[in-house]
Amino acid sequence: MGASRRTVGELVRERWGDHRPGLWFEGGAISHHQVAEGAAARAALLGELLPPGAEPHVGVLLDNTPEYPMWLGAAALAGAAVAGINPTRRGPELARDIRHTECRVLVTERAHVPLLDGLELPGLHVLVTDTDAYAELLRTYEGARPDDGGARPDSRFLLLFTSGSTGAPKAAICTQGRITAAGRSLVGHFGVRADDTHYICMPMFHGNAVIADWAPALAAGAGIALRRRFSASGFLPDVRACGATYFTYVGRAVQYLLATPARPDDRDNPLRLGFGTEAGAVDAAAFEKRFGVRLVEGYGSSEGGAAIQRTPGTPAGAIGRAAPADDLAVLDPDTRRECPPAVFAGDGRLLNGADAIGELVNRGASLFEGYWRNPGAEAARRRGASPGPGEAGTGNAGTGEAGAGTGRGEAGEGWFWTGDLFYRDADGFLYFAGRADDRLRVDSENLAAAMIENILARYEDAAAVAVYAVPDPVAGDQVMATLALKDGARFGPSPFAAFLRAQPDLGTKMAPRFLRLVERMPVTATNKIHRVALRREGFHCADPVWWRPPGEETYRRLTAADTAGLVAQYRAHGREELLTR
Repeated sequence: MGASRRTVGELVRERWGDHRPGLWFEGGAISHHQVAEGAAARAALLGELLPPGAEPHVGVLLDNTPEYPMWLGAAALAGAAVAGINPTRRGPELARDIRHTECRVLVTERAHVPLLDGLELPGLHVLVTDTDAYAELLRTYEGARPDDGGARPDSRFLLLFTSGSTGAPKAAICTQGRITAAGRSLVGHFGVRADDTHYICMPMFHGNAVIADWAPALAAGAGIALRRRFSASGFLPDVRACGATYFTYVGRAVQYLLATPARPDDRDNPLRLGFGTEAGAVDAAAFEKRFGVRLVEGYGSSEGGAAIQRTPGTPAGAIGRAAPADDLAVLDPDTRRECPPAVFAGDGRLLNGADAIGELVNRGASLFEGYWRNPGAEAARRRGASPGPGEAGTGNAGTGEAGAGTGRGEAGEGWFWTGDLFYRDADGFLYFAGRADDRLRVDSENLAAAMIENILARYEDAAAVAVYAVPDPVAGDQVMATLALKDGARFGPSPFAAFLRAQPDLGTKMAPRFLRLVERMPVTATNKIHRVALRREGFHCADPVWWRPPGEETYRRLTAADTAGLVAQYRAHGREELLTR
């Protein structure tokens, strides 16, 4: 069997007999062998609990405790799949996630048991890990050995819920072969060693922690250190205590770390690098300067539909180029034609964003394995398209590689539309510009929220920035920003307006019409900015909102009279209902 077609179960079994420290948690440590031993016992238990003929799916509703990687290992050994259940979901939404993934066993802990009260979950066997009854049950399976359970590389291993701006979350299917290949790829790319320790502080129900942190550690035989939930103040003490060399992040977590009080010994840590998404060039540079740790921005969706690799010579701000097996293009979602290459000013400013920014599309044979019981969502991701005039034979965007042999999908097969906005330069390097849902259309001009956020992040008093669309009273959108200030900072409308005027790359349509000030940026369970909530509330919120009326350059507080006047404008143009979406 080729290395790229191995199973996760094989990697778990390889740790049997490995008595090096393998897992750190809250001041204690256990060996790799003990982790494999725990996975084997849980696999045997799972085999007894799953009813005959049922889908081999186990829901895991846990914080980042040692039980989580043990149940991942158990599922791999048993040929089962783990559905990571988000503990911030509530009521019918939580029940829907468990029922949709057809879990017959749910693993949880006492802190989350109240979330299940009153939910209709027929036939569900619940295991509560921090109880005497659970410990007694596991003792029955002591001595179990890690057999293969009939698992194959194409066996389902994860059902990863992906967030979206509308509708219920979709459960992306990930097989054992894909997770193993992803882990081994990151091992090679970052030179992960068996004596490394991966710090897992992002939630393990999300692909970031499992695919980009746990999987490469397992593939290399490296140790892992778990943080129950992300803590900015606990980050460096944890890293130093366990000797962590690698961690994964999302942009908001980096902002939280930068917002902690600086100390003279911040660079005294064992970290070699961080790998993640959406940190932004400004924050990444600040993080490396303060902590001495390089942040590597990557791109790869939980669905596996497209991947970008960072290579030597990647320009500042770029993610990288298309992976060798992918035929990536930046397409206009309306015309489905390739967007022109980005044009930059001498100082790196993007000059043609309205034309160069489009949706990243994989026209090759992607690794997307589908969504669980959601053919409509699959069809939306795999939309077909015939090349428009001037598109044929472009191959990998800007790399000069021929399209032949890349497995480019035809219209009937469907390309993979990522839902993410990018632009590419003349050399084929790709730059992230936000989510497709974050595109704004202001006065008939398309703008990307991430581009505006990168500019506003330069404001010296900004701890965090989010940019999003609110409806214009007549047509299209207006720009709204939410700003969290650094501790002790006070907002001044005149200095802020002067800051905007001084930004050479702030286009005439980019300046925020509305500016909301918050003490702390709202985030999702995966530590990403909660844009859905911000968009929904718009300028109707309890926080102070400043605005720049049409024709004015300075900001003033939005009053109740201003709001009433704006609502009247929306009503007059038949767009009032948009304010409540």
